[in-house]
Amino acid sequence: MSPLAPVAPARPVVRLERDDWRARAQAHADRADALTADHRARAARGEKHPVWDFLFTYYGYKPALLRRWHPGAGVELADAADDARAGWRWYRRGSSPDALIPDAEAFAAEKPQLADLIARILRSTAARPGRFGCFGLHEWAMVYRQDAHRHPQPLRLGQEGTDRVVETHDLRCTHIDAFRFFTPDAAPRNELTPTRETQPLLEQPGCLHAGMDVYKWAVKLGPLVPGELLLDAFELARDIRRLDMEAAPYDLREWGFEPVRIETPEGKAEYVRRQRAFAERANRLRAAILEAWQGPQPTGTATD
Repeated sequence: MSPLAPVAPARPVVRLERDDWRARAQAHADRADALTADHRARAARGEKHPVWDFLFTYYGYKPALLRRWHPGAGVELADAADDARAGWRWYRRGSSPDALIPDAEAFAAEKPQLADLIARILRSTAARPGRFGCFGLHEWAMVYRQDAHRHPQPLRLGQEGTDRVVETHDLRCTHIDAFRFFTPDAAPRNELTPTRETQPLLEQPGCLHAGMDVYKWAVKLGPLVPGELLLDAFELARDIRRLDMEAAPYDLREWGFEPVRIETPEGKAEYVRRQRAFAERANRLRAAILEAWQGPQPTGTATD
């Protein structure tokens, strides 16, 4: 086990009475439904959206998963024996036969490598200084000198203009899941060569994709993360996705997205301002998820 994923000390169990946890579960479902209403309506009509579908297709998590409220590790649900959660993964009986509690120990035993990876990435990413000089150029690098593009929307500067932006800027992407989509001509221009193995060493809070991935890690932890934090992470991913596409080379104005023109000084300044705010939100969520999952966090831990 990595020193970045210490075994959580024993902590008092918080017990929620049936009326309390059922009210929280309903409030959570209502909030999740509101967050996914537009997507579900489009899906029912068979419509695609070039920006928002990403939140459900790239991450692969259905709206129904967002509706599923969990209390978080160390929180016991009273009078829950007849609840569907009794058959859900990583729940166990609590201090009484009718109680259920998320089982952090079972999760760690069943998925030790995943548990270690999540803890390492959440903690080490938050511990590093943010890098704010990438200006969202990862999206530009994905279409550099490329005739066929992953998105059907036109390039607002055209291919030649888009290529010129890449060639007159430094590429500083630190995130493997953005870098792996760089075109063959763009990849050698990047300052780093991120890999899956180096991911825990390179993740940093200024990266928009690392911020969106807080949602991914929250989902993977399942019942160990309170549902309220899961939806906070989804909202963060949604808000970051907007900036990611506003700063991209695509012309999305017909979809209601005004461009952040990162090829200009004014656009760079706007991008960095919003990027810094997202980094702060993401770090607060990283800390909250770690505390909900593993209890109060030690200070002064290593960062890689």
